[in-house]
Amino acid sequence: QVQLVESGGGLVQPGGSLTLSCAASGFTLAYYTIGWFRQAPGKEREGVSCISGSDGSTYYADSVKGRFTISRDNVKNTVYLQMNSLKPEDTAVYYCAAAEAPSAQALCVRAFGVRYWGQGTQVTVSS
Repeated sequence: QVQLVESGGGLVQPGGSLTLSCAASGFTLAYYTIGWFRQAPGKEREGVSCISGSDGSTYYADSVKGRFTISRDNVKNTVYLQMNSLKPEDTAVYYCAAAEAPSAQALCVRAFGVRYWGQGTQVTVSS
């Protein structure tokens, strides 16, 4: 069964950190471009960070640049999103996606070629 399962969300104070995990089963993540998206209530979905399957190049939205880091562990078939210096505006449901995309930017900006979505994990940044 093909699945993407996110974990690691929760409640954190402003300035805190969280690490999200996206674990794949039923397929090999290394063959795909993987992205993290988020959607807050009343807002459009936003591509936060993506990593290419072909060369490991990355893309970050301006809103998270310098604070978030995406990485992948092909042995564990898992992609991570390290989130530091969290702000209340980072509050959202975070989803991971596996795509057949030509670049990390194409996935993050246009959700190009998404084959699989995870179910999402809630991140709440609040004091």
